[in-house]
Amino acid sequence: MSADQMNMGELLAATVPMVRTLNLECVETTPERAVFRLPDQPDYHNHIQGPHAGAMFTLAESASGAIVLAAFQEQLARAVPLAVSAQIGYKKVAKGPVTATATLGRPAAEVVAELDAGGRPEFPVTITIQRDSDEAVTGEMTVVWTLRPNS
Repeated sequence: MSADQMNMGELLAATVPMVRTLNLECVETTPERAVFRLPDQPDYHNHIQGPHAGAMFTLAESASGAIVLAAFQEQLARAVPLAVSAQIGYKKVAKGPVTATATLGRPAAEVVAELDAGGRPEFPVTITIQRDSDEAVTGEMTVVWTLRPNS
């Protein structure tokens, strides 16, 4: 199956081993929003039987990568998306399946204009992690991305 025939979840699972390892599910990916789900899996639980912090970090970072790929798909021939930094806050205990929803923190057109002008744009992606059972926010993350122009 070619990249053109794959949906974003299949593409990330094929190219990012941690997506496969954690069995992350791509619920939705558009240039405006990406939603990924981490199923409840005892192998990835922490000491209080919820999803491990590292698994939730990977879930949120994967959702952020999916929206970056969707929003800047037409730029990928001339620039490589790279995560620059990430900050996460764990707000409530997570139990059972959790879902991460990512949104761009800067208009895509503005980022592309900076790339067109010869810059290396940076832009935030904000992610909210919620329990599926009651939609309580269990974590918030911001990943700063860049589009590094190809040499």
